Amino acid sequence: MPWQQFVIELGAHDPETVEALLVGFGASSVTLSDAGSEPVLEPAPGETPLWGQTRLTALFDADAELGGLPAALRQALGTDELPEHSLELLEDRVWEREWLRDFGPMRFGDRLWVCPRGVPAGDAAAVVVELDPGLAFGTGTHPTTGLCLNWLDSLDLVDKSMIDFGSGSGILAIAALKLGAANAVAHDIDPQAVVASRSNAEVNGVASRLVATRRPPDTPADVVVANILAGPLIELANQILDLTITGGKLALSGILSEQAAEVVDAYSGSVRFDPPEERTLDGQTWARLTGTRK
Repeated sequence: MPWQQFVIELGAHDPETVEALLVGFGASSVTLSDAGSEPVLEPAPGETPLWGQTRLTALFDADAELGGLPAALRQALGTDELPEHSLELLEDRVWEREWLRDFGPMRFGDRLWVCPRGVPAGDAAAVVVELDPGLAFGTGTHPTTGLCLNWLDSLDLVDKSMIDFGSGSGILAIAALKLGAANAVAHDIDPQAVVASRSNAEVNGVASRLVATRRPPDTPADVVVANILAGPLIELANQILDLTITGGKLALSGILSEQAAEVVDAYSGSVRFDPPEERTLDGQTWARLTGTRK
């Protein structure tokens, strides 16, 4: 069905006040996003930081009566003139497939491709991971994931065991299995990620060789990938190291380039590191660290 979409540039106004008012008008969803260029990457536990310039987007049923919304917002915000805002009608679409307009098959390394479901890679020799976006992070479009996929493609994974630590959609574990790994564990504390990993493994025909779980693995593996963030990588260094066999391969990602040295310091006593690989997106440079467990 069609929807009404209301967008307002809040600036420094209190988002909770506006959110509560919009819900009172019948909003089905309310989303906050960065209206500027101020990433919030690693908040401390318990913190929910917002941006200096916040954009709020709300969706309403097509027949919702919103004529009184501007006046109510002016009163709630204590202003005679609302910040920049808009209201438009969104026609009904197959939203879960809308992303295909801007996303096509992607190649990583020599063999590995990530493709939307039902879209061919265009290479008869391709090793294909079929994946649509869902409730968990990881489609290959972000540099952190792409760097890990490139690395996996460069390895001989035949008959190897693999752990995807912080698995999100399970894309890295599934890619390793498609590239020949004997088995893989997709570990994530988010229950939606576990559901997504299992579902994506079914789609790709590797469910029998993948364990998706919220419980940390208790058996070390030949290959471990931890694509999370610098802070957790440092805090969980001992746990991640214990999951990597001696002589095993380790990849650490989700790291901004300026954070790489601190992450290396946390692992350097136990890992022989390769030169880092970097990729830039939207003005931010991300680093992937790989090495061999001593």
